[in-house]
Amino acid sequence: MIRTAIFLLATLLLVPLLIYKYGITITEEQWLILIQGTNIMIIISLACFVVSELARNYSQTDKIWSLAPIIYAWFFAWKGGFDTRTILMAALVTIWGLRLTYNFGRRGGYHIMFWKGEEDYRWAVLREMPVFKGRIRWGLFNLIFIAFYQNALIMLFTLPTVAAIHPVHDTLTWLDWLSAALMLSFIIIETIADQQQYNYQTDKHAKLKANQTLNDDQVLGFLNKGLWAVVRHPNYAAEQAIWISYYLFSVAATGKWFNWSIAGAVLLVLLFFGSSTFSEKISAGKYPEYLNYQNTVPRFIPRPIPKKRK
Repeated sequence: MIRTAIFLLATLLLVPLLIYKYGITITEEQWLILIQGTNIMIIISLACFVVSELARNYSQTDKIWSLAPIIYAWFFAWKGGFDTRTILMAALVTIWGLRLTYNFGRRGGYHIMFWKGEEDYRWAVLREMPVFKGRIRWGLFNLIFIAFYQNALIMLFTLPTVAAIHPVHDTLTWLDWLSAALMLSFIIIETIADQQQYNYQTDKHAKLKANQTLNDDQVLGFLNKGLWAVVRHPNYAAEQAIWISYYLFSVAATGKWFNWSIAGAVLLVLLFFGSSTFSEKISAGKYPEYLNYQNTVPRFIPRPIPKKRK
């Protein structure tokens, strides 16, 4: 995991620089908006770090993952003068964010005491690794990766809104409508995947609590039906597709298929690859049949012809 974290931190610096060097020019106004957005990101990151260290709950960034993009999208739309395209973009981010916030909340992610709430199980696993043992080492990881890296990424994948300010094409094009349709479609897919997972886990844990007999699927320990039979992480796959679709708005605005605002989508794909790898390592250690699931079901992209399970 430490190598994954270092790789992700390196890409956070390298990818935006490469894209800036070979992409279209950022205007002076966009630079100013980016600086203002970065200031907001720094404040949020520091708040997440301080609260997590005081509360010993390291899912503070997880709590605002679905909320901060709404703030950034509307802030950027406001700075750009609320034109039709940026309003549409911010509205779609709001739909995405409210849906994801609801899903996170019903799983116990939020608490009336805002610093509490269910912590992502992966942080507890990481804290037990020798490389992160000790308050200083874990604190540095929390500051650099959990708080700042993830919050920087959240801001980065909303940057197509900034790229769409004062566009070459100031009226909505077919690509804008395609982007909106794709985003909504992937939001629906993510909603279905999350609901399937929620139903499975809720029923399984209710039976365990009541000392009732689990069915065959529940004895397996993990969900492998529905969308989860098509890919191992349908919710993650949809999440990545949502923000790649969002990037297409900047293409419609600038007329360029490659521009600097793609950095967030690229880094998000890398994060989900590393995150899913770590999660699957934990799952493979807990569930004997998970290796067979990995060998027969693809991670993110469905196979044209599914493999037969052993």
